[in-house]
Amino acid sequence: MSFNLTISPDFKPELISGWYIFNTWLQKQINVPIHINMVNDFQELSQAIDSDSIDLIYANPCDIARLIREKSFSPVVKPLGSHDETVIISKIGSPITKIEDLSSGLKVALTDVPDVNTMGMIMLEPADISPDDIVSLPCSNYITVAKKVINGEADVGFLLADAYGEFSKLVKNQTHALITSQIHVLHHALLAGPKFSEHFESLQQTLSNMHNEPSGVSILKNLELDKWQVMDHDEAEFLIDLIDTLST
Repeated sequence: MSFNLTISPDFKPELISGWYIFNTWLQKQINVPIHINMVNDFQELSQAIDSDSIDLIYANPCDIARLIREKSFSPVVKPLGSHDETVIISKIGSPITKIEDLSSGLKVALTDVPDVNTMGMIMLEPADISPDDIVSLPCSNYITVAKKVINGEADVGFLLADAYGEFSKLVKNQTHALITSQIHVLHHALLAGPKFSEHFESLQQTLSNMHNEPSGVSILKNLELDKWQVMDHDEAEFLIDLIDTLST
């Protein structure tokens, strides 16, 4: 029996080859056939979750909650020291220099990454702005978000802080980071579905020791990760409760 692995579509496109190499390595380590199935966006991911066609997934915080609560997935490992923070940017030279400068009718450039958008809306609260007060400008990726802000099509943009940090000086010199979240507890995680339960212990042990293998170190580096750390159900429940709190 072959299992399906997918990756949350908010990963960096330049890491795609790294995930395929990771999958090849993992199959050899645990002697289990795994097919990697990339999705194009969160809508496609949601459909895959609904159809129970995923057995392993590197999921973002919002999907972690759904997969564990609704689909009985179990947490396997998380990337050590990696956190999902959000930044709101505006254009240099615009009258918007702080959150309190914002008002109803705000044009917001954003992607379909749920946790980034949730945090972005929370950080707009000091300006008394709710989801009903904004005009959303959907973008396919973070660089498009920045371009819409720079071109004046959007007043502000929501981005993953790590993605913004890797933008070129040309982009950063034309934008201003109004505010960056500092939660330090939101993160992605690798989860396993019920059909993978027979191989769960082998998977968790292999990944948590991956950084001790020379080949594993190289693959982790290609994914811009240091090491995997075991994630238990208590930590997953804490993350889920936090997501629930942030979303209400």
